[in-house]
Amino acid sequence: MASVKDVARLAGVSLMTVSRAINTPEKLNADTLTTVLRAIETLGYVPSLSARKIRGGHSSSKLIGVFALDTATTPFAVNMLLSLERTARENGWNIFIINVFETPPSPQTIDLMLSHQPDGIIFSTMQLRIVEIPQVLRSLPLVLSNCISSEPDVACYVPDDEDGQYQAVRQALQRGYRRPLCINLPRQSMAWKLRQRGLSRALIEADISLDSVQQYDLSADDEYGETIEELKRQLGEPRTKPNFDLLICGNDRIALIAYQFLLGQGLKIPADIAVLGFDNTVGVAELFYPPLSTVQLPYYEMGRSAAQHLIENKDEPFVHKIPCPVVKRMSW
Repeated sequence: MASVKDVARLAGVSLMTVSRAINTPEKLNADTLTTVLRAIETLGYVPSLSARKIRGGHSSSKLIGVFALDTATTPFAVNMLLSLERTARENGWNIFIINVFETPPSPQTIDLMLSHQPDGIIFSTMQLRIVEIPQVLRSLPLVLSNCISSEPDVACYVPDDEDGQYQAVRQALQRGYRRPLCINLPRQSMAWKLRQRGLSRALIEADISLDSVQQYDLSADDEYGETIEELKRQLGEPRTKPNFDLLICGNDRIALIAYQFLLGQGLKIPADIAVLGFDNTVGVAELFYPPLSTVQLPYYEMGRSAAQHLIENKDEPFVHKIPCPVVKRMSW
């Protein structure tokens, strides 16, 4: 890929002259402009935002560089990038996104990002996790979205999983359910511990012992098969009354699997068993019948808050918890 330096070398002019040809062509004489444009066409050079910053050149917009770990390639977290872009544009900023498939990003990926001369960096992930941020990126304003830095003093915007689980279970128990069954995320996920705290708080308030609640932690290998097998084990013989009246699912996909199985067994939702999800997954949550009550993972708000943090140049290098609202539908 041709660079601005290649254009300058072929045209026999300075970097400043190439910058003027791109940004303020009226300041060059006709012959020089023609020479530079011919070099651009010959090399197939595509001017970028970074080219506008070379040697005194400028862009009217600032640039946010985004490392997207799974957030651009999965439907579940696409709203995070959508809100980043919308917030940036509303404030006259631009955004440059690089998909990454490992953490920390490779040196080549980091070099590509830095070549665009971003004014700030956002690192985003689909699932809540701890990430390692290379020191070279710490020299720029830095924000994390849906992840937490392995080093201190980094602004992080994450979902308040604990309070979201607490609020949802509390509201379900207030409707009279007393015998919950939990099919949880894998225990190694960061969200597992946070949601256990929320569950415990809600149970204590309802005077239900955590030890009396049946729980199953999925592995990371067979979400579908394990969910079905646990439901079979809990339901026992066909046509017997279920020993649980509320199914608390670690995410909406688990809830979808449970719906298929429970309805196939002739059970009614919520008359026989109420179901609670988590995520309010784009393209999934609205397909349930009856509509699924769940908890919203605030991808859009996390993205908006992270972008706003950079744009407003906030000095708040700590973890910010974003509320996870309960989405009440008809499954409880």
